[in-house]
Amino acid sequence: MSSKVLSSPFPLNHLLQACSVSKALLQGKQVHQQIILNGLHQNPFFATKLIQMYADCDDLHSAQFLIPKLPQPNVFAFTAILGFYSRHRLTEECIRTYGELRLMGVVPDGYVFPKVLRACAQSSYLDMGLRVHKDVIKFGSHFNLQVCNSIVDMYSKCGDIRSARQVFDEMSEREILSWNSMISGYVCNWLPKQAVDLLDFMKLEGCEPDIVTWNTVMDAYCRMGLCHEASKIFKQIKYPNVISWTTLISGYTNIGKHEIAMETFRDMVNTGMIFPDVDSLSSILVSCRYLRALARGKEIHGYGVKILAWDAFYNSAGAALLTMYASCCKLSDASKVFYIMDKSDVVSWNAMIFGFIELGFGHLAVECFREMQIHAYVRKSSFNSIIPVCNAIIHMYSIRGCIAYAHSLFSTMVARDVVSWNTIIGGYGMHGLGHTALKLLQEMNDSGLRPDSVTLSSGLSACSHSGLVDQGIELFYRMTKDFGLTPVKEHYSCVVDMLARAGRLEDAYNFINELPLVPDKHIWGALLAACQEHQNVSVGKLAAEQMIRLEPHDAGHYVTLSNLYAKAGRWDDAARMRKLMECQGSLKPSGHSLIDNGS
Repeated sequence: MSSKVLSSPFPLNHLLQACSVSKALLQGKQVHQQIILNGLHQNPFFATKLIQMYADCDDLHSAQFLIPKLPQPNVFAFTAILGFYSRHRLTEECIRTYGELRLMGVVPDGYVFPKVLRACAQSSYLDMGLRVHKDVIKFGSHFNLQVCNSIVDMYSKCGDIRSARQVFDEMSEREILSWNSMISGYVCNWLPKQAVDLLDFMKLEGCEPDIVTWNTVMDAYCRMGLCHEASKIFKQIKYPNVISWTTLISGYTNIGKHEIAMETFRDMVNTGMIFPDVDSLSSILVSCRYLRALARGKEIHGYGVKILAWDAFYNSAGAALLTMYASCCKLSDASKVFYIMDKSDVVSWNAMIFGFIELGFGHLAVECFREMQIHAYVRKSSFNSIIPVCNAIIHMYSIRGCIAYAHSLFSTMVARDVVSWNTIIGGYGMHGLGHTALKLLQEMNDSGLRPDSVTLSSGLSACSHSGLVDQGIELFYRMTKDFGLTPVKEHYSCVVDMLARAGRLEDAYNFINELPLVPDKHIWGALLAACQEHQNVSVGKLAAEQMIRLEPHDAGHYVTLSNLYAKAGRWDDAARMRKLMECQGSLKPSGHSLIDNGS
C-alpha cells in the first residue's frame, strides 16, 4: 500500500469503508497509519470513520481509545460502539454507553435508538426502556418506522403488552415487521388468542403474512392446545422452514399427541430439505420417552451427534435424551449422557435424579442429590412440600435476576401459602413486569387465598416499577372495597412513589396532603427525589421544606434544594439555601466526612 496511492483523502475514506464492510482489521490499521502520515488523524471526519472501522472489525479497545481524541463527541462514533455491544448481546454495556452519550449532550437518532431498545428488551429493563422511549419522542424519532418497531418489541419482551399495543396502534405506517413484532408480543406474553385475532386485522390492512407470521400464529394455536388449527396454517405455508416443523412437532408433544408428533418428525426428515435442529430433536425425544420408542430414540441420538456440535446437542437435548433412556430402563446409557452434559446446569442434575427415581433406584437418586451444587438443590426442593424452603428459594432466584427459574419453582409447588404468592408477585414487580404481577395477584384471589397487606404492597410496587400508574391507583382503591384491607403507611408510600416516578408530581403532592396520617421522611423523600429527577422546582421546594422541618440538621436536604434551584437558574435562591444550611450548623466541613468517626 503506497503513500502515493493513499495521498488523497477521498480514497482513504473509501478504503476505511471497505475495511469496515469486509472486517479487514489488518488492512484497516494500515489505512490508519496512512491517515496519520497524511496528517488527517485529528480531522473529526476521519477520526469518526476510524472508530467505525475498528468497531465494525470488533476491535473495541482501539475504537474506545479514539473516542477521547475527538474534538467533540458525535452520534456516528457512539453508534459504532453501540453497534458492537448490540451484535455481541452486551446489554449492560450498551445501556451504559447510551447513558454516557446523553450525559455528553450527544443527540441520539434513528440508528441509536433500535440498538439501545434491543438491549432493554433482551435484559427486560423496562425502566430504561421507558426513558429511551421518552427520548425518542423528545428528539423526534417517533415517526421512524424502525424505531417504532423496536419500541413495540421492547415493551412486549418486558411484559408491558398494553404499551406495546398502544405504540403499535399509533404508528403512522406499518410493515410486516411491525405486525410480526406485535403478534409475537402477544404470544410471548401468553395471550395467544389476541395474536390470532391480530392476524385477521393484518390481512384486512392488506399486509401479506410471511413465514415468520405463520410460524408465530402456529405457536399461538399450539399454546392454546389447538394443534389441528396449527396444522391447517402449516399446510398454507409453501416452503415451511425448520421452525415451522418444530413448532408443530412440539405442539403435538405438549398435548400428548406423541404418535402424530413422531409422524410429523418423519415427514420433516423425509422431505430431504429440512435438517432438524436441537429444538426439534429435544421435542421428538420427549415423544420417544412416552412411547418407549427406544430404537427411534437411539437413531435420533446418533443423528444429533452426527450433524450438530457435541456440546450444542448435549446441552440442549441432553435432558430429554437422558430421561428417554431412563424411561426405557437403559440406566447405563442414561448415565453416559449425564456425564457428558454440562454439570453447571441444574437441568442436567434434575434429569439424572428423575431418571433414578423413575427406575426405582432411590438410593442412587439420593447419592446424586448429595453431589449437586446449590442450584440443583434448589430444583430438587421443588418436588417436596416444604413450603418455607421453596418460598426462600423463589426469593433468592428473584433477587438474583432469575425470574424464570423463580416462576418455574413456584409452578411446581404442590401447595402454596400467602408468602409463596407474595414472593413471586414481588419478584415480577422488581423486574418491571407489572402486568404479570397483577395477573398473578388476581389468580391468587381467584384461587380462594385472600391477598394480605404484603400482597398489596408488592402489587403497588410492581405498578410503580412498571409505570402502570392507573392500574396501581385502581388497585389501591380496591384494597378496602374488594379485599377488606385498611391501607397503612407502606401502601401510601408506594402510591406516592408510583405517581412521582411517572412525573405526576402535583398529583403526588395532593395525595400526600390528603393522607389520614402524618407523612414521614420516607414519603416526602420519595417526592423530593422525583422532583430533582424531573427538575420540578415548585413541588420540590414544598417537599424539601417538609424534609428540612423533619430533619433540620441534615445537610443533604439543603443541598438537594440548592441544586434544584441551580439547575433552574435560580442562583440567588441556591445561594440562600447554602447560607441557611450554614446558619443551621449543617454545613459539611471541607475535607471531612459526614460519617461519624465514633469519637
